[in-house]
Order: sequence, then structure tokens, then C-alpha cells
Amino acid sequence: MVRPLAVELGEGVLVLTLDRSDKRNALSAELVEALHAELERADLDAAVRVVLLRGAGKDFCAGADLEELLASAERSPAENEQSAARLGALFTRIRRTPKPVVAAVQGRALAGGAGLATACDLVVAGATAQLGYPEIQRGFVPAMVMTLLRRLAGEKAALDLVLTGRLVGAEEARSLGLVSRVVPDDRLEAESRAAAGGLAGADASALAFTKQLFFQLDGTSFEEGIALGARVNAAARQTPGFREAIARFLRT
Repeated sequence: MVRPLAVELGEGVLVLTLDRSDKRNALSAELVEALHAELERADLDAAVRVVLLRGAGKDFCAGADLEELLASAERSPAENEQSAARLGALFTRIRRTPKPVVAAVQGRALAGGAGLATACDLVVAGATAQLGYPEIQRGFVPAMVMTLLRRLAGEKAALDLVLTGRLVGAEEARSLGLVSRVVPDDRLEAESRAAAGGLAGADASALAFTKQLFFQLDGTSFEEGIALGARVNAAARQTPGFREAIARFLRT
């Protein structure tokens, strides 16, 4: 049986390739579970320092598998909520893992596929990539991606995208905060791997502290954020990586 996810590990970078190009890498239940399993592995494996998420073929990810989605209309609300929660848990897992997750986006990233891309910490997009939330055009609701979108884009921009279902190009997506970097299409593979490799070369403890603090600041007051930063600052000073880096700097 062909796995829907290709896996490659080298030089600290775990490359996860959505491998359903005949379905535009649609998020089947099997693919969602495979992503959960590999991200759990990344958490536990010291050899993994960074995760790079990419899609095979022309598109990054078309969103939910429409055949599975149609079949779900015959299931109970409780069963469907459980299924939707697994996709939501995938977004949460990406945010909670202390290791950076980089997305390389080519072609289209739609609906849950846009959610998957924007859940990642760094999003590198090809110049002709498009992102969008077309659920409304299919009589559906962009429910699982809206929490992410509201945090990334302003209220009016986010509401425009979910009410109209229009697609945005890579540069507009970058201006809205959905994409970190835009590169020429023929440089996407090299640039995304270089970005992941650069992160893999950084101190793992410093990366973990930085990512965790960044997301812990969600919803905190200014004073609470400063206090939390002070605690993380103090903890970071105790790590071997900090001591070695400072000593190395002072020797130069």
C-alpha cells in the first residue's frame, strides 16, 4: 500500500512530503494521522532539529479530501466532530512542538491546506503560489482554519477571504501575514531547504525557548509578557548552548 506521506531525514531536517499528487495532496484521514505520527516522532527524536513540510506535484495541498468529506454527511455529528478535531489537533501540534516547522508552498494551498501551511512557523512560497479559503463556494464553512487566519491577518482582510472564498497570490499573502517569504518558483526547493538547514544549525534550546515564548505571549498583557520573558531569559542562561556561544564570542 502506498503511503500518503514521504519521509526523509538528513542533517537535522525531517522532510515530510504530502504524497497524494493525483489528489492534489488532499488531506485524507490517513494523511492527517501520518502527519501526527511523524510530528510526534520529531518531538522525541534528538536527530530531528527542524521539520520541512512540502507537497509533491504542482500543488501544496487542496484541503480536505472531498470524497471523504461527502461521505461524512452520512455520519453522526459526534463522529464528524471527532474527525474535524484531528485536523485541528494537527495545527495545534505544529504550534506546540518546540522544533521549528517550515512550509514550502507551491501551486495552490486551499482551505485546510492553507491552514496547514499557515500553521507552520515559517512559510516559504513560490512566486506563483496561491492561498485561499474557498469553503463558502462549496456550501461549507472554513471553521477549522479561521482561528489561525484571525491571528495572522487583520479582521477585515480575514473576513474578506472567508466570505468571498477568493484566492490570493503569494505577494498579497505575504502582505497579509500568511506567508513569510516569496521566492522564484524555480528556487522554492533550494530556498526552503536552505531556510530549514539554517535553523537546524542554530542552538536547539534557544530555538525551543524562542518558539514557545512567542506563542505563550498570545493573550497576555504587556506586564505578563515582560514577566514571562524574564523567566525564559533566566532559564536560557543555564543552557550549555548559551554558555558555549557566549564563551566562543568572547574569544573572537
